[in-house]
Amino acid sequence: MQVTQTLAEGLKRQFKVVVTAADLTSRFDTELENIKGRVNLNGFRPGKVPVAHLKRVYGKSVMADVVQNAVNDANKQIVEEGGVRLAAEPKVNLPEDQAVIEQVLAGQADLDFSVDVELLPTIEIQDHSGISVTKEVAEVPASDVDEAIQRMASANRPYAPRGAKDKAQDGDKLTIDFAGSIDGVPFEGGTGGDVDLILGSGQFIPGFEEQLVGTKVGEEKLVKTMFPENYQAMHLAGKAAEFACTVKAIQAPGDLVIDDELAKKFGLEDVTKLREAVKESLGQELVEQTRQKMKRQLLDGLDALYTFDLPPTMLEEEFAAVWRQVTADMQRAGQTFEAGEEDKGREEYRAIAARRVRLGLVLAEIGQKAEIKIEDQEITQALVARARSFPGQEKQVFEYYRKNPEALAEIRAPLFEEKVVDHLLSGVKVTEKTVTRAELMADDEAAEPAEKAEKPKKAKAKKTDDKAE
Repeated sequence: MQVTQTLAEGLKRQFKVVVTAADLTSRFDTELENIKGRVNLNGFRPGKVPVAHLKRVYGKSVMADVVQNAVNDANKQIVEEGGVRLAAEPKVNLPEDQAVIEQVLAGQADLDFSVDVELLPTIEIQDHSGISVTKEVAEVPASDVDEAIQRMASANRPYAPRGAKDKAQDGDKLTIDFAGSIDGVPFEGGTGGDVDLILGSGQFIPGFEEQLVGTKVGEEKLVKTMFPENYQAMHLAGKAAEFACTVKAIQAPGDLVIDDELAKKFGLEDVTKLREAVKESLGQELVEQTRQKMKRQLLDGLDALYTFDLPPTMLEEEFAAVWRQVTADMQRAGQTFEAGEEDKGREEYRAIAARRVRLGLVLAEIGQKAEIKIEDQEITQALVARARSFPGQEKQVFEYYRKNPEALAEIRAPLFEEKVVDHLLSGVKVTEKTVTRAELMADDEAAEPAEKAEKPKKAKAKKTDDKAE
């Protein structure tokens, strides 16, 4: 087998491979000898089938296997002897002329093909000590704990039916049917049946709930309102609508009680334990937000330090994934690009994809050089957490990942990334800053665009499914 490099352009390489007819024939004869003792053919004792007969029966399939093995050997030789690191699976370009293929399979012609490969870039690890990161730290205010417990108590508040002649009041729970229309035409997603609505909760669009105050059980009410200008479904935004409502039940709220019995509903001993648990939960949210902001700053710092060519296939695959997400989000929101804006959107998200690929390669290289490892136990723990998000299907989830190494790699990847981030944060300048919870949780305008997944700013209406909620 002769392997010759014919192209070196950026991260692209091409190799010409020639497997002589004599080599193919030798491989073919060896393979026939290997199967001779394994085949069972009528009229012949095991291991006594004449080679000529084996050729007639299995010749083409055996030669096809020989050709495939030769291709695999060539790929292996290119990687191992060339010392290259592949960014994507090699692309093998076999002969397309049927006459040539027949000659190769008959062992009458050399197998001549090319292999295109893309290499991972060589990344020189930079000095990261100059990167500065601000660690924003916030305490959980007692008022936030109070508000959270109030919401928990509200969600568990008892309701009792009002009298048949009683009118609905603010805070009551109504069960309604409704049918919405715009200019007399029903719109998709504007109909609901047996929907529970707490008056004053702000569950429905502005102006809807207020008009149901004072209604009775069995009453029909035409609610006239308007979708907000910034409504997520753009084909409904700012439009006047009417909803034909029927009140089917009215329930009055019971007392809002925060006591040990409420705590026990959440598996805790008393109110003190409930407050501690709520504070701990809210505190964990703050810790996670602090880390995310630190990570964004770290990635920004790395992005400024590293510049190198990206493997074209990796870039295209990442861009395709980003673009699918963008277009799916736009479709759900009833959005589409205005004329001439799609190309600008593609350019913006291609830059995001390039950043993701570049930082992914940088983190992988740093992790490898730092000999960062992910233990089996860590993967198992992450898999257990993933399975728990599918109640009743845990066994199927475990089985799926057990049979799909690529899917399991998706479990490992974020674990590896977070370990690399921890490693880097230990070597950069970190300045701690005390902030309020509101400041910490506020949207970070400097956040990585890929994480924020910003949608194109200019869009126009397109039909989608939406409700009045």
